[in-house]
Amino acid sequence: MKLKIGIAGCGAIGSSLAKEIAVNLGDYAALSALYDINEDKSRLLSIKLVKNQKLKVGNLRDLIVNSDLVIEASSAKASWQIAKESLSMGRKVMVMSVGGIVGHLEEVISLCLKKKTQAFFPSGAISGIDALKAAKIAGLKKVVLTTTKNPGAFKGVVYVEKKYNLSGLKKRKVLFSGSAARAVKYFPQNINVAAVLGLAGMGINKTKVNIIADPAVSKNIHEILIESKSAKISTRTENVLHPENPKTSYLAVLSAIATLRQILQPVKIGT
Repeated sequence: MKLKIGIAGCGAIGSSLAKEIAVNLGDYAALSALYDINEDKSRLLSIKLVKNQKLKVGNLRDLIVNSDLVIEASSAKASWQIAKESLSMGRKVMVMSVGGIVGHLEEVISLCLKKKTQAFFPSGAISGIDALKAAKIAGLKKVVLTTTKNPGAFKGVVYVEKKYNLSGLKKRKVLFSGSAARAVKYFPQNINVAAVLGLAGMGINKTKVNIIADPAVSKNIHEILIESKSAKISTRTENVLHPENPKTSYLAVLSAIATLRQILQPVKIGT
């Protein structure tokens, strides 16, 4: 029996995932419902994929009822509510806006156990989560994320616009240095990876994050340093921007697709 998948959020990420399910994963899954607070987005995506509006639903509950797995692809403001309602109804959930789950991990675990279901958090635009989870077993000493982006990537970020004027920036500038918890709070659209790193490793309060604006770079760059009793690990990921949403790295979407394939397929490779 095919897994019925509903998607909440029909922007660049949700649309990419919907297309992947419809075009490449038909042997294992079926797209069952699409929902977006902007109904035009879900309607147009439904028409694009199946030539009519039958996938579009008018509210989150209808999406959940029609799905075995709900994919949240909306925003950090909405992700916890979507995850909570989906898990409460016994559905599996995959969360893209992981920053919204910060502070709710214990509740997610409790709901999964109570309802005998599962929650999935893709690695996103960083590498090394598999090694981090393995190293954590031996004991972690330090986890540091340094994110470098072009100043244009921070347009609309309230924290940045209140403290800095990045127009005409000539050299790299450190915008933030602190815990992953604070980074997620102040950079919800730009630093989702900090939430994943914190949840997988030492926790968001002990994970350190540096955020840098650099006019010389055109890619989103994430560097991770992990020190544990088992190994010293460093990774560097230079991300190509998503062609439809420059605030999102293309690898973040591909990470979600890889996670989805791992859920669907019988053989799982890697930690």
